[in-house]
Amino acid sequence: MSATLERYPAHLHPGYRTAARALRVAAVAPVAEDVVHVTLVDPAGVPLTPYEPGAHLVLTVGTDAAGEKQRNAYSLTGDGVVPRTYEISVLLQRPEDGGAGGSARVHALAVGDLVEVEGPRSSFAPRHDQRHTLLVAAGIGVTPVLSHARAVARWGGSAEILYSYRPGRGAHLEELRALAEQPGITLREAVGREATAALLAERLADQPLGTHAYACGPPSFLEAYEAAAERACWPASRVHLERFAAPELDPGVPFSAVLADGTSLEVPPGTSLLEALLAAGRPVANLCRQGVCGECLVPVRSGEVEHRDLVLSDAEREAGDVLLSCVSQAACEGGVIEVEV
Repeated sequence: MSATLERYPAHLHPGYRTAARALRVAAVAPVAEDVVHVTLVDPAGVPLTPYEPGAHLVLTVGTDAAGEKQRNAYSLTGDGVVPRTYEISVLLQRPEDGGAGGSARVHALAVGDLVEVEGPRSSFAPRHDQRHTLLVAAGIGVTPVLSHARAVARWGGSAEILYSYRPGRGAHLEELRALAEQPGITLREAVGREATAALLAERLADQPLGTHAYACGPPSFLEAYEAAAERACWPASRVHLERFAAPELDPGVPFSAVLADGTSLEVPPGTSLLEALLAAGRPVANLCRQGVCGECLVPVRSGEVEHRDLVLSDAEREAGDVLLSCVSQAACEGGVIEVEV
């Protein structure tokens, strides 16, 4: 649970909860080409659970071919302070671009509809020791960055925002420009790959001591951001990012998993430990199944693990006492991992 939520215990207010529940659609509005902004409220009109900047909601957006709930995560755009609404912006992912249909269902929402949500959940929160903030976004990656920017402005901090977008695709651009009129907030815009690369290199090389950087956007953009930070000699502990998707992985190696009750599961190539656990009737929370969200974390009792996620820190991987069951595997073919499931 985030520090913000700890300051607002769930028993103090019936609205302060994060378990699955229904919220009502209060507004739906376009904010850029193929992007809609959805405002959700509690049907009873009570305040909603506060959250840290960069948090997300999980929406149930339908069912898959097997009848299982299809759940997608969407970043909240507000600053999180005692909210009366939850607001998300969703890019329409077309099937030809690899979309799975969830975004189309969000785009089809109408005022008055009830939507099942879980959260807010925090996986991209700001560090509380930062003296200055560099916020970096591309495309729809602006949503968690806008949340961070609004929080910085609310609390009187300083931030520089870099926003890369295609013509006509600058979601929330006017809100960012309005924030940049406040003391301590600046905005720099880039259109096109070359301009974006130049801006990343220039601004990552010219930040005050104590700055933390946060980025969200497509994989190629995040790769450019990490490379520019490395060239500018940023310590890894100050370079943060949130991914929407992970690069495709190879099928992996066959291995065995021993569960807490002694049951042994064989996990063949092309099957994840998560899938094997679910098939064996062991419930494990999960969401992205790409090693990006951190939802399917399970404790490890013993065994060498090849961590293939994009969530755990180097220290957590070295400790070896947890893994992301959707992508991680034994370190060698035929290896054995004991897990607390």
